Amino acid sequence: MAKFTAEERIQIVLRYVYGSESIKAIAQEAKVSLNIVSGWIRLYEQQGIEAFQKKYTSYSLQFKMDVLNYMNETGTSSYDAAAIFNISSPRLIRNWRSKFEQGGIGALEKKKKGRPPMKKKAKKIDSKKSIPAEGSVEALQEKIARLEMENAYPKKVECFSSNAGKITNKIKAQVIFELKDHYEVVDLVEVADIPRSTYYYWEKRLNQADKYAEVKEAIKEIFHEHKGRYGYRRIAKELEKKGFHHDPKTINRLMNEIGLKCLVRMKKYRSYKGNVGKTAPNLLNRDFSAEKLNEKWVTDVTEFHLFGEKRYLSPVLDLCNGEIIAYTLMKRPVYKLVGDMLNQAIERLQPGDQVILHSDQGWHYQMKQYQKTLEQYQITQSMSRKGNCLDNAVIENFFGLLKSELLYLQEFDSIEHFEKELEDYIHYYNHKRIKAKLKDLSPVEYRAQVLKVA
Repeated sequence: MAKFTAEERIQIVLRYVYGSESIKAIAQEAKVSLNIVSGWIRLYEQQGIEAFQKKYTSYSLQFKMDVLNYMNETGTSSYDAAAIFNISSPRLIRNWRSKFEQGGIGALEKKKKGRPPMKKKAKKIDSKKSIPAEGSVEALQEKIARLEMENAYPKKVECFSSNAGKITNKIKAQVIFELKDHYEVVDLVEVADIPRSTYYYWEKRLNQADKYAEVKEAIKEIFHEHKGRYGYRRIAKELEKKGFHHDPKTINRLMNEIGLKCLVRMKKYRSYKGNVGKTAPNLLNRDFSAEKLNEKWVTDVTEFHLFGEKRYLSPVLDLCNGEIIAYTLMKRPVYKLVGDMLNQAIERLQPGDQVILHSDQGWHYQMKQYQKTLEQYQITQSMSRKGNCLDNAVIENFFGLLKSELLYLQEFDSIEHFEKELEDYIHYYNHKRIKAKLKDLSPVEYRAQVLKVA
């Protein structure tokens, strides 16, 4: 790439700032990288024209570490960091980072110019500190101490890294710090395979107060309040309500550091037994949006197997606000399971409501009694196509959340204990669990808002 004078760089930047040309067009005409032009523009926005004046700067070790720490904590790119700290080239920052990752803080120290001084010959080892003869008591004691250290180190590492998932230089430094009262640091850094300067860099930081300590406590509080059901995105939104404003990626990193994460979901019970009655067309057709309450409902049945017993849950979900408006829980998947649930849901109907109730082709929904009840209350029946679980994706998603946030997350003392926790979870899901598509409100809060507007 051709070299540009300060005046030429300023002219290129001003063409973009005060003109109507795009960065890409300007970069192509000037025959320079798009990233470089973007960097010049960011530098101008942060520092003004003075940033382009030629200067000879010697950056201190502390300044270099401040830049690298800022990038690490905020996720800032080298181009943005160069603009913020008025550094001539982003490549210089990348060079600092590369040196630090390979050789620690010592690699960033400025080397003295000129020929290195002649090293003096090492003095003869003092007889008092001489290497013990092989096979002697002293040699065996040193060997035992070394083996104890090599055994203690990995145990401590496993303890510190169990939550983090990977062994970083910070974790290695923490382990060395814990063991340094029993073993020599010079031996510990050798076992840990990190430079001594890297250890001392982290040791200094370990003694500093954690600037995220208050946020971490708030994360733990929210995480346990919701019994581990919230991921980092929802926790980030809850933190904003408490006055903590951080990027969700930062919250994700902090959660990884303290070992908090959600579990995955599992499959559900299938109730299809072939055609035992009359099926209905797929009127919903995967249109899961509803502008008002009691416009579209979805339902299904799922199974729980605990303590050698089974329980079957049949809920109805309103697609307007995602609320579970009715549900039944029974020991067997008999028709009463679905019939009682339907009667509960009907109590939510208001005069003039015209509801579509969507389900799969399970045998319960093909029963004449079920379809007669729907007809009596002018509820239109809709069914998923055979073998297409995505046709009823919303209720499938609810079952997935229910199992991952309750069944696979908690320990239960008995089947009765599980039933009580299930009841509590559905109340929690309706009244407290926020949803992004509901403007970060719970289903009940959103329902209140809809009714208020109406």
